[in-house]
Amino acid sequence: MAEPIVMGEGDRLEVPDEPIIPFIQGDGTGVDIWPAARTVFDAACRKYGKSIAWKEVLAGEKAFDEVGSWLPDETVDAFRTYLIGIKGPLTTPVGGGIRSLNVALRQILDLYVCLRPVRWFQGVPSPVTHPEKVDMVIFRENTEDVYAGLEVEAGTPEVEQLRGILYNQFGFKIREGSGIGIKPVSEEGSKRLIRAAIKYALAHGRPTVTLVHKGNIQKFTEGAFRKWGYELVKEEFSDVAVGWDDCGGEPGDRLLVKDNIADITFQQVLTRADEFSVIATTNLNGDYLSDALAAQVGGIGIAPGANINYVTGHGIFEATHGTAPKYAGQDKVNPGSVILSGVLMFEHLGWDDVGSSIVSAMAKTIADRIVTYDFARQMQGATQVSCSEFASAIVDRLS
Repeated sequence: MAEPIVMGEGDRLEVPDEPIIPFIQGDGTGVDIWPAARTVFDAACRKYGKSIAWKEVLAGEKAFDEVGSWLPDETVDAFRTYLIGIKGPLTTPVGGGIRSLNVALRQILDLYVCLRPVRWFQGVPSPVTHPEKVDMVIFRENTEDVYAGLEVEAGTPEVEQLRGILYNQFGFKIREGSGIGIKPVSEEGSKRLIRAAIKYALAHGRPTVTLVHKGNIQKFTEGAFRKWGYELVKEEFSDVAVGWDDCGGEPGDRLLVKDNIADITFQQVLTRADEFSVIATTNLNGDYLSDALAAQVGGIGIAPGANINYVTGHGIFEATHGTAPKYAGQDKVNPGSVILSGVLMFEHLGWDDVGSSIVSAMAKTIADRIVTYDFARQMQGATQVSCSEFASAIVDRLS
C-alpha cells in the first residue's frame, strides 16, 4: 500500500515499503533520461521486495505549456508534503525571463545542502592520468552567496540610489554604469552546512573535511565561513573532530577539519586529488568545483546531485546537467546523472542495498564497454547503445 514518507524522531525518515515519491520528468532530454532511469530504479527495488509509487508533478516547459506556470503551487506542495522527490533537468533562460527553477525549489524548501559525490568508474574516459584518485563528496551551501539573487541592474534609478547609499554611508566607490550584486553569507547558513558535512564524514568513515573559501580576499563572507567552521568544530564536535591549527595536521583518531583557498583547491584536486575527501564550501565555489571535478571522472553526464534539508527531511535529487534540447526525443544521451542521483535518494531513504546494487550494475556495464555515445566516442572497442539500451544493460547486471 502506497504511503507518504514522514519525519520521525531524531531527524530520521520513516520510510514505508512503497513510498509515494513525486518526480519531474524534466525538459529537453528529460523525455529520454527519466524513463530510462525509472526502469533501473523499479528493477532494483523489485529485487529487494520494495517499490515506489511514482507521482508526476510539473515544472518547466511542460508545466508552462499545460497549466501556464513554470513552477505550479501544486508541485511545491507535493514536494513539501511527500518530503522526497527526484527531477530531470529544467530550462533556465540566460540573461532574462524566469529565475532558475532549480534555485527556486532549493530556496522555497530551504534545501540548504547541495550534496555532490564525485567518483570514477573503471573504464570511463578521463582527461587526467589518475582519475581513480578522485573520491570526494562536496557539500555546497545552497541558499546564500550570489545565488540569493540580490541584484540591481546597471543604468537604472535603483542602482544609482544604491550606489549613492554605499558611497555616502560606507565609503564604497563603485564605478558608474555598474550592476550591483549583494553576497550574503550568514553564520547560521554556514554552520548548518558545515555541520552536515562533518556528520556525513563521521558516519561514512571519511578522514577529512576541507573548508574551501576565498577568505583571503572576501574576509567578512568567505573568511567568516572559514571562521565559523572552526568555531563549530570546537563547539559541537571537539570529542570526535579537530581543526588543523589545534593539532598541526595530526588529528589522531579524530576527524581532521582543515581549510583551503578556492583557487588553490582547483589546482590541488588535479595534482593531489587523494588528499581531499569531504569538501564543505560556499554556493558559487561549490558550483564551479563540483563541475570541474565531474570533468575529471567523465563529465557531468554521470554526475549526481541532491538538495537536502537534514532537519525537516526534505530532499530533491536531480540531474546536474542541462536540458540539451537538440538531443531531446532521440533516445541518445547518457542517463547516468539521474540514475546516480536516484542512488543518492535510495541511500537517503536508508535503502542502501538498492543503491549499491545500481552502482555495481552500472560499473559492470561501463567496464563491459557498453556505453552511450558520449563515452563511446572516447573509448576503444566500445559498444555504443541508446539511452534506453544503456538502462536495460544495467538492469541485466543487477545483483
